[in-house]
Amino acid sequence: MSTRILALDASTEACSVAIWDNGQKHALYELCPREHTQRLLPMVQQVLNDSGLKLSQLDALAFGRGPGSFTGVRIGIGVAQGLALGADLPMIGISTLNTLAEGAFRMTGSSKVLAAIDARMGEVYWGQYQRNAGGVWQLIGDEQVLLPEQVNNQLKLVQGEWACVGTGWHTYPDMAANTDVTLCDGNMPLPQAEDMLPLALECWKNNQVQAVEETQPVYLRNEVTWKSFPAVSDSAGKIASKSTLMLCNTV
Repeated sequence: MSTRILALDASTEACSVAIWDNGQKHALYELCPREHTQRLLPMVQQVLNDSGLKLSQLDALAFGRGPGSFTGVRIGIGVAQGLALGADLPMIGISTLNTLAEGAFRMTGSSKVLAAIDARMGEVYWGQYQRNAGGVWQLIGDEQVLLPEQVNNQLKLVQGEWACVGTGWHTYPDMAANTDVTLCDGNMPLPQAEDMLPLALECWKNNQVQAVEETQPVYLRNEVTWKSFPAVSDSAGKIASKSTLMLCNTV
């Protein structure tokens, strides 16, 4: 069956966009801190041009739902909602931690992955993933926001070789100290949209899609914690909305 999915992510310091077009893949990735509103829509336009597709020819739009940068997650979801609304597309939310695990599999073949994104404030966003024989990732426990010492306590119950991915391991390299875990480099510090595509395809196959108005970010931190963080600025929101409208009108 013909399947075409656009994926985009802005949840970390990087922006990335990718398209799955019936087995062919087109992807862009840029490390662009604080430039997400300027770069995300042009990258979408470029991958659409590279693939020769229009938004109206897609089946669904996948977005990085978080966890990650509060502002980046909101920008990514806002742009994705605008595109999906303009083209009448269903949406698929993909975990950034799961995306990192899929990236480790693509880069190293690792099927057991410990994903940790630096959450600032002395914490990490944490997820432990294992890929089953059918190629489907299983989350062990829950995605959480943890102190490094809490991660260490959890890893004392884990054994064997695991790939480590995400910026959290660079910030806190000793999280697996004094445990029976052997770490290997998953070669995936930041999530990339091309690794969202296999996850989105699995969701599409199982009809796990959402309407635009039903999409929600996943911050992991509770509401009280997030009240101290600034919202996306009005100017950033206006840029994203205007650019999304222009893109929908031209493709």
